[in-house]
Amino acid sequence: MGKRMKRSNRVTVADMCRAMDTIAPIALAQDWDNVGPIACDMNQTVKRAMLCIDLTHAVVDEAIKLKVDFIMAYHPPIFRPVSRLNTPGNGTETVLLRCIKAGISVYSAHTALDAAEGGTNDVLASLCGIKQTEPLDYVEEPGAIEYKLAIFVPEAEVETVAEAIFAAGGGVIGDYTKCSFRIPGRGSFFGGDTTDPTIGKPGKLEFVDEFRLECVVSAKALPKVVSAMIAAHSYEEPAYDIYPTRRRAVRGIGRVGMFNREMTLDKLARKLKKVTGAGCVQLVGDRFSVLQRAVLVVGAAGSLPFKMELGEGDVIVTGEIRHHDALAIERMGST
Repeated sequence: MGKRMKRSNRVTVADMCRAMDTIAPIALAQDWDNVGPIACDMNQTVKRAMLCIDLTHAVVDEAIKLKVDFIMAYHPPIFRPVSRLNTPGNGTETVLLRCIKAGISVYSAHTALDAAEGGTNDVLASLCGIKQTEPLDYVEEPGAIEYKLAIFVPEAEVETVAEAIFAAGGGVIGDYTKCSFRIPGRGSFFGGDTTDPTIGKPGKLEFVDEFRLECVVSAKALPKVVSAMIAAHSYEEPAYDIYPTRRRAVRGIGRVGMFNREMTLDKLARKLKKVTGAGCVQLVGDRFSVLQRAVLVVGAAGSLPFKMELGEGDVIVTGEIRHHDALAIERMGST
């Protein structure tokens, strides 16, 4: 009788990183940001995890006291490359060094979580009472680069070449395999004196009934697929094309949405102060302005709201904003 295997409940740092990349894909982050594993031992077992906004000495003190193995810090403790990790010091790298010494792995989500479906901007939109939103930016769907491979094959050889491509890893779309498209047509060629064509003779214009065989191929499988395809083809010089494909666009950073009921800046400010538990709310513009549309950018808004054409009835909801940007918003008639 076979022995029943006991399922392992062990969770590693690598498991945590994969889970975070599913929730807030790293590919959605802004290009200036530093998200993902910051200081991680991927093989380390995680029994206790902690969430925080900023990785401070107080957070590390608490993490050590509670015997935490993994910290998910919203803001990355390192934004730019550092050349040294020394302590004592005043930089965030000294806090990170304490985590490393204590065996605590650190991961950051930041703008990846801002852009993610159901992430921080979607939560903020919901708190404002806005149900339908669009992003300020669209980005390519996370995932590996793929190519479209097209080869021209005599009708009698289509299945042979197709099977060689499939066996080498081509034609995979999600959970489907052997995916292809075939288009009949007529090809022509004129072979020189040194050629040895499979069909026809050198020095003569030849016409052949062929199929254009197409399929998608991952970047990883591409070299193997091309080699197998050429080996299975009877032509001395098979004609084929390789095109890089773009992934579909998905929602990126920020959100824009319309209010479903009458809302003033004063009313929105009071509502957000209450539901977020904020100590204060800072306003730009006339508090009795009637709002129609919200531009939502968690954290520091920076230049992101100005991607929109702003005007009266628009309100920017954000964590912080520069003085000169606030003046610009006021000049536009926005709040």
